[in-house]
Amino acid sequence: MNNRRKIVVIGASNVGSAVANKIADFQLASEVALIDLNEDKAWGEAKDSSHATSCVYSTNIKFHLGDYDDCKDANIIVITAGPSIRPGETPDRLKLAGTNAKIMSSVFDEIQKRTKEAMIIMITNPLDVATYVVSKKFDYPRNLILGTGTMLETYRFRRILADRYQVDPKNINGYVLGEHGNAAFVAWSTTGCAGFPIEHLDEYFHRTEKLDRKAIENELVQVAYDVINKKGFTNTGIAMAACRFIKAVLYDEHTILPCSAILEGEYGITDVALSIPRMICATGIMRSFEIHLNDEELAAMHKAAESVRGALDGAGIQ
Repeated sequence: MNNRRKIVVIGASNVGSAVANKIADFQLASEVALIDLNEDKAWGEAKDSSHATSCVYSTNIKFHLGDYDDCKDANIIVITAGPSIRPGETPDRLKLAGTNAKIMSSVFDEIQKRTKEAMIIMITNPLDVATYVVSKKFDYPRNLILGTGTMLETYRFRRILADRYQVDPKNINGYVLGEHGNAAFVAWSTTGCAGFPIEHLDEYFHRTEKLDRKAIENELVQVAYDVINKKGFTNTGIAMAACRFIKAVLYDEHTILPCSAILEGEYGITDVALSIPRMICATGIMRSFEIHLNDEELAAMHKAAESVRGALDGAGIQ
């Protein structure tokens, strides 16, 4: 029987440690095990996080150095292992495809020896490649494999648009879909604010300068690399996205979020993982939605599929 409040985080570097601490902030676990090839790093992160549980506002979560045997009774496993884009490097996550595909295969081989019941939340980049590899290569229930995908881009997009109109970003509706990376695209036909249609926002918010959709899209892609180049990495936003999925699973929310999984013919696309809206509950991905896209958005979805498929082909992954 799985411990429904035990979470294993594989990879204890910048992203993994942020995920562990967000789990604590939102009181999403009773136990968190950190696994990393660098056991000293994982031990240190776990010990540091455990010290914070003494605060009267904190839940008494058991943080500890883990190993793959911790997966046996875990409810959720978050995978962040593998290198990321570094400051000054080519701004394209897909360049990591070959290296991280091998790492994911090694990690997942250890997981599936111990469980086929835990929800898997993939964060490792290139996210869509990593999600595809573990979904395709291993006999693990696909509904239990979820890539964070364009949830982070969606958060960024909502923040960018909210800043333009000086409104709470949680009032912004709409999705960023496709690839987690350069081929992500804004589904403008799904976008609005508090029920107001996107084409009327300038009028309602008394903006004389017309919304430049292309500029917003360019900023959406570029801002990730700006953060990497200035901060050295991104971790807070993606940790929040991961915890949003964790909460949806733990609370059986049946909520609809953009996330990555293998497409099964949606938009005429197969053999690639991309983000589209999916319903998330205690049993993982309950269903996927082939929402109506306009012609431009549909073309962007197919472009994203070609981008990810090209990375898979380049890494020799069928």
